Amino acid sequence: MSVFIDTGVFVAARNARDINHKRAVELLEKAIRGEHGEIFTSDYVFDEAVTVALVRTRRPDVAARTGQLTLAMPGVRVVSVDEELFKDAWARFTRLAAKGLSFTDCATLAVVGRYKIDYLLSFDKGVDGLVRRMC
Repeated sequence: MSVFIDTGVFVAARNARDINHKRAVELLEKAIRGEHGEIFTSDYVFDEAVTVALVRTRRPDVAARTGQLTLAMPGVRVVSVDEELFKDAWARFTRLAAKGLSFTDCATLAVVGRYKIDYLLSFDKGVDGLVRRMC
């Protein structure tokens, strides 16, 4: 089994006031224990998580801790979106933007597809029907 950790999980895990905080911490703890197999995220998710944490909290320390969580998490493979993934994400975005998916969401779907990742750890219901989501 393998999982891709999405932005909202990292952000909620570092923000005790986030409605999904408790569940995000549980998901990450299970991932660290190896209960979900191989763990992936992407450089786009890293960027988005740090930025969202800063915008929501207006606290650079929270944004930095969110980034540190991502980078220090044992066993996480941070996939860099290369030219091929970028083109795949763009093709997906042109089809799915009207459904509310962001370019980062589409890049995530491209990574999940390339690496045949089993589940997306995400609170984003917008991807339902496109990928198996665990939340």
